[in-house]
Amino acid sequence: MPLDTIDNAITPGSLYGISEEPAYSGVLSFMRRKYTKDLREADVAVSGVPLDLMVTDRPGTRFGPAAIRKASAHLAWVPPWPWPFDPFERLAVIDYGDCMFDPGKPETITEAIADHARQIVAAGVFMLTLGGDHYITYPLLKAHAEKFGTLSLVHFDAHSDTWEEEEKRVDHGTMFYHALKEGLVDPAASIQIGIRTTNESTHGVKIIHAPEVMNTSAEETAQAIKQTVGNNPVYLTFDIDCLDPAYAPGTGTPVPGGLTSLKALEILRNLIGLNYVGMDVVEVSPAYDVSDITALAAATIATEMLCLLAVDREPVV
Repeated sequence: MPLDTIDNAITPGSLYGISEEPAYSGVLSFMRRKYTKDLREADVAVSGVPLDLMVTDRPGTRFGPAAIRKASAHLAWVPPWPWPFDPFERLAVIDYGDCMFDPGKPETITEAIADHARQIVAAGVFMLTLGGDHYITYPLLKAHAEKFGTLSLVHFDAHSDTWEEEEKRVDHGTMFYHALKEGLVDPAASIQIGIRTTNESTHGVKIIHAPEVMNTSAEETAQAIKQTVGNNPVYLTFDIDCLDPAYAPGTGTPVPGGLTSLKALEILRNLIGLNYVGMDVVEVSPAYDVSDITALAAATIATEMLCLLAVDREPVV
């Protein structure tokens, strides 16, 4: 193997295509994409937000982005199955690195994440974000709503994250309540999939609980999602605890009775044609993982998201 094919995260001459590189070595960017802050030629910027200060149970998601990048090395050597194309021949994808914030000043974190996102979306580049606890989606929604208007939220999770509170806290279980109150998200055009914890109020958001998802075909679930969001700008967020702990033990608040990896992937593969403006995968906590299966599931889901973006594009290389 020529030396210039090693460390594709830093050596490639082009943002397109894939390269064969040992999964156990090299600079571990997401899917071996080039590490760069140069957004000028990028279609998609993959970015990490290593935050776990807003969790209400087990911590550790600050290590999530690094774990997802590492796991993605096992996927980066061939086009993703079963898609009949290579998304990296159609999209110029970069790894933009991680969002910088000061954990010693928690009151500044929300705006730090929002500013990080604003820089990327202002350049006309699509964001795929790796978490980090689920609170990160709130400042990401702020930045995207400023550019695209009120959003439809497509939310895969075990928890609704819409619990009400009198005072606004930084919490990974209440942030969507505030996003709804602030008009960042349209409840009538939003949907939550895989929920299996009790919350008395839906706040007008359609919910497909986990048992219904598992007893319904992926095509039917995807159709329900499409009917709910219509042509609205869509922000897709996937909390890895949507999966059953058998498939994703490495997360802070696991809940039995969740989706299988296969079911989740089949639903995603049927979500072609939505007006996506932003995406994230969150809540990977490697300290509780087993054989990296949670990180691998998250890396696979993130790659599927790229395929959704690439499906209607023509190959560049």
